[in-house]
Amino acid sequence: MNIHWLHKACLSIILVATVIAMTSIEQMWEEEWDMLLISFQATAPFLHIGALAAVTMLAWIIAGQFARSEKAMFQIFIIIAYLAVVIALYLVPLTISSPCIMEKKDLGPRPGIIGHQGAPMLAPENTLMSFQRALEHHPFGLEADVTISYDGVPFLMHDKTLRRTTNIEKVFPELSNEYSSMMNWTDLERLNAGEWYLKTDPFWTASSLSASDSTEAGNQSICKLTDLLQLAKENNSLVLLKIHPLPSDHPHYKSYINITVRTILESGISQHHVMWLSDQERYLVRQMAPGIQQVSGSKRDLKHLRAQGITVLHLRYTDIQIEEIREYTAGNITINAYTVNEPWLFSVLWCSGVQSVTSEASHILNKVPFPIWLMTPDEYYIVWIASDLISFTVIVGIFILQKWRLGNIRTYNPEQIMLSAAVRRGSRDVRIMKEKLIFSEINNIDTNIEELSLCSEGRYDGFANDAVTPTTNDKTHMS
Repeated sequence: MNIHWLHKACLSIILVATVIAMTSIEQMWEEEWDMLLISFQATAPFLHIGALAAVTMLAWIIAGQFARSEKAMFQIFIIIAYLAVVIALYLVPLTISSPCIMEKKDLGPRPGIIGHQGAPMLAPENTLMSFQRALEHHPFGLEADVTISYDGVPFLMHDKTLRRTTNIEKVFPELSNEYSSMMNWTDLERLNAGEWYLKTDPFWTASSLSASDSTEAGNQSICKLTDLLQLAKENNSLVLLKIHPLPSDHPHYKSYINITVRTILESGISQHHVMWLSDQERYLVRQMAPGIQQVSGSKRDLKHLRAQGITVLHLRYTDIQIEEIREYTAGNITINAYTVNEPWLFSVLWCSGVQSVTSEASHILNKVPFPIWLMTPDEYYIVWIASDLISFTVIVGIFILQKWRLGNIRTYNPEQIMLSAAVRRGSRDVRIMKEKLIFSEINNIDTNIEELSLCSEGRYDGFANDAVTPTTNDKTHMS
């Protein structure tokens, strides 16, 4: 490349930075790319209509270029390229598949909503206040992460350490990097589990809390499992428990399953209201509490699930397809999808046949009484065909109008151009007419210059001959 070395260096730096940025985005969004397919299922019919409207409006510019061009090859290229795009858009609905294009009678019951760590948009996660706020919106159940303290007390904590959700760096700075399970309950209950929520505002909702709620949120403590079970029992709510394994040097490394199950049984909550999400020692859990619902976090074949007594699959919403949902449902396996916070996503999963979802926004999804949109196949075909016909009619009309407007301009003489410019001052044709007039005048000037040059050459020769060769009369007079 014939450019300065500094420019080459800058281009190289930009190229390397672009590659690094794209690689980072790919790693950060590795799990989010799958969401594109679901978003297209939710919006594809409307994106198709929007794209069709945009291409139809583009016809005015394309038709203008087609009408102005005097080269047949360019006209053919324009019309073929544009028609290819238009026809492709007309046929796109053949590839669109959305679960919300279905008969209304086939729509299943509204999915239950399980409060993920309570209601973390309204209160600090995994605290008693968070679960209370979730219950105010009548969820299907509550979800919590359970671990065991060093002295054998089951409590609720999502992270391995306490740095993010407590003030341990202030109270016990020397223990801030320790596993939460390696601390005694007497130390754990001294920690504040709500101040971080007001400071970081993880969902940008803390500012909307009332003064009393803000004060309550800032004074939360770590919640014990027995407190959650008592709250769920009083409100007749399901509880989905995810049990975290302990470090190998923990004193209850081999007995934490027994401790957790005994805590559940001693709470007096109905076993059927507890959902057990842990593969560790599942057989022991079934022996100790056969009424607890067994939940798996990975897809297995129906034979294996039945052998393990699993009745619920807890899966990320991107990891399950409509066909699989129908297959598991037919085999009496319930699907719970996580983590679902947006009404449009909730609507798509509802149409797909999911029985429940885990959400951090139960107060929002509780206000969705019906899928955001639902069309029968016949209704969708009508919308599709009508949109294509309207678009085609408008495009044909635009091409005819542009051909009539701009096609006649090429036959105007200079006087007609000037007259049209005067009459239609301010119209788009004025510029085109002026251009043609200028070109016409330039051609006339070139012709006049050529004629003047020829005449000048003739007069110059005559003048030269007269000056050099005097006539006979001139000679007589001179003599």
